[in-house]
Amino acid sequence: MKLSKLLERVDYCCLQGSVDVEVKNVINDSRKVEEGSLFFCIRGAVTDGHKYVPDVVAKGAKVLIVEEPVEAPQDVTVVQVEDTRYAMALISAAYFDYPAEEMRIIGITGTKGKTTTTYMVKSILESAGYKVGLIGTIEILIGDEAIPAEHTTPESYTIQEYFRRMADAGCQVVVMEVSSQGLMLHRTAGIPFEIGIFTNIEPDHIGPAEHASFEDYIECKGRLFRQCRLGIVNADDAHLEAILDGHTCEVESFGLSKDADIHAENLQLVSRPGYLGIAYHAVCKRISFDVEIDIPGKFSVYNSLTAIAICRHFHVAVDDIQKALKTAKVKGRVEMVKVSDAFTLMIDYAHNAMALESLLTTLREYHPHRLVCLFGCGGNRSKLRRYEMGEVSGRLADLTIITSDNPRYEKPEDIIADIITGIEKTDGKYVKITDRKEAIAYAIHHGEPGDIIVLAGKGHEDYQEIEGKHYPMDERVLIREILSESPV
Repeated sequence: MKLSKLLERVDYCCLQGSVDVEVKNVINDSRKVEEGSLFFCIRGAVTDGHKYVPDVVAKGAKVLIVEEPVEAPQDVTVVQVEDTRYAMALISAAYFDYPAEEMRIIGITGTKGKTTTTYMVKSILESAGYKVGLIGTIEILIGDEAIPAEHTTPESYTIQEYFRRMADAGCQVVVMEVSSQGLMLHRTAGIPFEIGIFTNIEPDHIGPAEHASFEDYIECKGRLFRQCRLGIVNADDAHLEAILDGHTCEVESFGLSKDADIHAENLQLVSRPGYLGIAYHAVCKRISFDVEIDIPGKFSVYNSLTAIAICRHFHVAVDDIQKALKTAKVKGRVEMVKVSDAFTLMIDYAHNAMALESLLTTLREYHPHRLVCLFGCGGNRSKLRRYEMGEVSGRLADLTIITSDNPRYEKPEDIIADIITGIEKTDGKYVKITDRKEAIAYAIHHGEPGDIIVLAGKGHEDYQEIEGKHYPMDERVLIREILSESPV
């Protein structure tokens, strides 16, 4: 493709060479450069792409996109832009011939609820006959193909590549999670979002490698509402005004507040042997209907209201919405696994204190005989997280089973000792079983009638990371093995 075509939506200055040059491919990884490549000099947290100019030129790069002048042979075109990440997003869109413009793009941002909401929306729209692509924390779905995800929001080039594949596969709609990091690093720049969603926000992802402050986190989330045609937002969130500061979109709202454009009434917890859910009455302009979801907790009401609010704009019939929400499942997000009629067992990704507290508080509302929480913590991560999670589980669970998660380069026993430091600040009962399969077997075989048992921390992950290697370990498989070896 001609460089001039790739630059048609970019503000730039050509420092040397010609924009009439042909470009073979666009690359931001110096190891992948080949003859005729365009290379983006990206300033990252660890390294600066400008330093690799001699290497990529030697490999045959013919175009450099830079933020500052660099020395390069005269036959190499050098294009200066204000921000190479932003330029990469626009150039990648052009390289794949603007695939997002061939589909309707829905972007969902927020601290919690993004993953579940994307699957709910996909389930509803597919039940109404739409072909839907998905980009999220767990996976990328293109037709029948599932690609494991590395980031919640991939790099801009990768997003555009997925969009092109989705458009070519006949997708009419794409629903995607939009992380604050993705917005901050311009991974979603140039995407014409038809609908942007705000689920909620709480202090999270704040630190040296992420956001400098909660205010910075809010500002990044809010960028989505300067990039979409319609914003659908949580009317009950205390930070909504800050999120919408400077918005350029139309706005609709959802929530429990009667002032919201779509709201829920008459919430009822649903509990049967081996099953938890929630039911409510959804009310919006000119229509109201009953909803039941097979995912417990008030947060499920918010997630499903979001999905309903979106799907109203696709003219989905109420019957399709009700059926799809009743059957929507998300791997590793409050995922119930049937092992007994006497008690309930579920798998959830809660892997920090905030998520664990939210989950256990929600499950307490179902008045279990006992609330049993099994978890470990990741190695080579903050010790504070271990203390906090131990304290939360000790305070809210009747029994904590402390086990191994992804120990990485630490000894599991050392990680468990840190968790115990936290739990011993409470009166909570606990047992320590390092091997995760043995720990799950203990939880299942000691389950009592009316118990709710939570396997927390791993969620959708199907591996355990030990000393740099990923070993297969899917909790669903472990449960099947345990039951086949010794049925409940």
